[in-house]
Amino acid sequence: MKKFALLLLVLLYASPARAADVDGKWSGSLSTPNGDITISFDLKADGAALTGSMIGPDGAPIPIKGGKVDGNKIVFNVSIDFGGMPLDLSYTGVVSPAEIKMTMDVGGMPFDFVVKKS
Repeated sequence: MKKFALLLLVLLYASPARAADVDGKWSGSLSTPNGDITISFDLKADGAALTGSMIGPDGAPIPIKGGKVDGNKIVFNVSIDFGGMPLDLSYTGVVSPAEIKMTMDVGGMPFDFVVKKS
């Protein structure tokens, strides 16, 4: 019995951590004092690299930068044009099969929201 338990333990540690299935289109809304804002992403993981885009307010895709996947956690950045000024947004998320619990950081102010697979 000890040999079986030891073998099982070795196999568990030897197997690589499985990345969450982040591929696809995700959408949700972010509550703000001025009302809800729809947020959408099209994401694709390739190993530990995360690529894709956020759909901007005008419907055009904005590429994500610095995207990484670590197990069920994701991180990436998006730069948007905010009235002629660049605005950098940092995102972190925890992926589950049907949703991603996201935090968007804007200048040190975090905003939490959830996007669901569409």
